[in-house]
Amino acid sequence: MDDQRPDDATKLAVFPRRSVMPCVCVADAGPQLRTFLVETLEDLGCVTCECVDVAALTAELASRLPDLVVIGSSTGGIEACKMVELLAAKEFDGKVLVLGPRVSPMVRAVQELGEKLGLTMLRLLPTPFSRGDLRNCIAALASVESPPNHSMTAAETSPVNSLELWYQPKIDMGTLALSGAEALVPIRHPTLGAVPPGSVMPDDGPHVGAVTELVIDRAINDWRYFTARHGHIEIAINLPIAFFRDSELIEHLWRRIPDHPAFEGLIVQVNAAEVIRNLKLVRELARLLRYRTIAISLGNLGAEWPSLSGLDDFPFVELKVARQFVAGCAGDRRKQTTCRRIIDLADALGARAVADGVESRADFLAARELGFNLVQGALFARPMTAKDFARSALGRGGPWPLA
Repeated sequence: MDDQRPDDATKLAVFPRRSVMPCVCVADAGPQLRTFLVETLEDLGCVTCECVDVAALTAELASRLPDLVVIGSSTGGIEACKMVELLAAKEFDGKVLVLGPRVSPMVRAVQELGEKLGLTMLRLLPTPFSRGDLRNCIAALASVESPPNHSMTAAETSPVNSLELWYQPKIDMGTLALSGAEALVPIRHPTLGAVPPGSVMPDDGPHVGAVTELVIDRAINDWRYFTARHGHIEIAINLPIAFFRDSELIEHLWRRIPDHPAFEGLIVQVNAAEVIRNLKLVRELARLLRYRTIAISLGNLGAEWPSLSGLDDFPFVELKVARQFVAGCAGDRRKQTTCRRIIDLADALGARAVADGVESRADFLAARELGFNLVQGALFARPMTAKDFARSALGRGGPWPLA
């Protein structure tokens, strides 16, 4: 139903008063729509997770309780109804937003089923809709008490155990064996709960140094934890461009490098666009870091890749293609062309090419055909806590199964 009952309007209009950003689960089978929704929601400060079917939604509900579940029409009527039934069976007390054509009988059936089962159904968001339409819808939900734009200070995050990193496996494209892991920072805060990375790991600001030190310390501690149980694992940590401008942060990283026979190196991943804007600085430091077994990876690389061609000295170990060029690449020739150009560039420069955001078997097959060296994404595993990663990823032998 498109219209909410008047007596429910106040109850359904907003999230409860809260001190953390809302967590939104995007449930849709279409990777392009999911990417659009996730990017827009994260721009609003929401924490997001994604699922493509009932099984994936079941797993998400087992690991977290989102405030809002968004169900897209690409999921299909039967699957969407199963999702609604699952939410009702789990006594989901958050809100549900259905997207789809206003005149679609399937969309109306999903909406009416949710209301019949007692779920809190928000007003249908009809397609096509703009980014602004979605912003207005979600902004209204979260507008009761806007959380602070919180950059953590050293006092708030000390000791280091108060900051938790989650790890997403990186898979060798040829063997499907575990190659390493990317540390995603940070996912959880002791008082704010789940918060988007940009709220905690700013590119610049008065507290960026303290947070960067915490990220480094946490990653090294996690490496020791992994190594004690399973041996060396290559970890990539994301650091802001401010790291390269601060000699004290660089010295802090050098001091934290383990003096351990199993340690084979650490990867520092930096946003490619920031590297290109500060190319001379980053290249010079990358050369120095190599002598300390620290390598630089360029992350989120997309249409700006030509700026890296023609370099006579390329001291970087990886080029990671942005997820918006990988997700859905199986059916998009323009995305495939961008991926192929970056792979060719990586080959010419002696670097690895990494596909980030592989969510479907079709995209995996396309990425393998294109020639990526490494791959990561929800098709293989979603980000997980250090303990879960040690138990389920490092303890796994043989090829990695597709989700």
